[in-house]
Amino acid sequence: MSQTGALSGITVIDLSRLLPGPYCTMILADHGARVIAVEDPRCRDRGEYIFPVYRNKSHMSLNLKSAAGREIFFRLIEDADVMVEGFRPGVVTRLGVDYDAVCRVNPKIIYCSITGYGQTGSMRHAAGHDVNYLSRAGLLDLMGEKDRAPTIPGIPMADMVGGGMNGALGIVMALYHRQRCGAGQHIDISMTDGMLGLLPTVQFFQALFGAEQTRGNAFLSHRYACYNTYETADGRFLSVGAVESRFWQNLCRHLGKPEYGPLQYDDNRREDLIAFLSEQFRHKPLDEWERELQGLDVCVSPVRTVAEAMQDPLFEVRGMVSSTGRTTPVLGVPVKLSKTPGAVRTAPAAFGENTDQILGELGFSGAEIKALRGNGVV
Repeated sequence: MSQTGALSGITVIDLSRLLPGPYCTMILADHGARVIAVEDPRCRDRGEYIFPVYRNKSHMSLNLKSAAGREIFFRLIEDADVMVEGFRPGVVTRLGVDYDAVCRVNPKIIYCSITGYGQTGSMRHAAGHDVNYLSRAGLLDLMGEKDRAPTIPGIPMADMVGGGMNGALGIVMALYHRQRCGAGQHIDISMTDGMLGLLPTVQFFQALFGAEQTRGNAFLSHRYACYNTYETADGRFLSVGAVESRFWQNLCRHLGKPEYGPLQYDDNRREDLIAFLSEQFRHKPLDEWERELQGLDVCVSPVRTVAEAMQDPLFEVRGMVSSTGRTTPVLGVPVKLSKTPGAVRTAPAAFGENTDQILGELGFSGAEIKALRGNGVV
């Protein structure tokens, strides 16, 4: 079994910042790619360095607004396979590192641009953040309680899924195409596109029921007792996901109401069923319910806090959390490949930590590196 990862031998130059691009390249680095993150030295103290996504990477500082900085960048690009950038459209052109410029140096490059609204369309230059992309794509309107304001999720979904995961997927597909055909290409990732792309189930249920899916009242969002959340005696919560009839009937029998089994999706009785489960689950604390329902095939789970999830033996066994000798638990690699597994090989790189090493690999002497640093190039 290989310990190098499926993307061993692939070199990625990452000009992106914050979360979408760095999360994308973390996925690639976890699976063996050499990722060199490149950031302007002036970004060092802006508080924008989300350190967990810099694991398995090298990091160097480089001022692309300087001629010397651009020269170093293109020396990096000569032997690279992938470049990732997350600037608004037009910025890379002004910096002189746009797709066409990079292709002139390395025609086989796979160049991935991750932006809020994409490289085309009326919104391409608009500023935005995760909540804006969720809003524009219609997802935020589905989040939260009925007749209440939309609820912003606790993680930046558009950044990590619409930007990071889609970016990594696009890069892997482009690498496969290049392997077959020998050609690189430009990948245009819009985080808003990515969020709109998450709507197939909404379209399906709207067609199935002939009605719009609305906040807190959709098939998979609190409308029915079988797919809902309930408070327990100690103020904690359980989630019920008994969508299929057999799971729902198992739960009804266990709670002493087998006659509720056929009423699972009866719109005339749905509020009665929700009220019944609400009253039942308030009788016992969360841990007691967890013990009682374990192994009954009812699709009921405790709503964990993040701290509790980090200590769950399930994730330790799955290699998703490791805290040995560390103050902060390290998240594992979720994509499990049997022959080329990903791994967390190195701790997150500090800002600019590998600058001298990378410049040395490019042939710069110690004196030249010192001069570059003195001139603000690195």
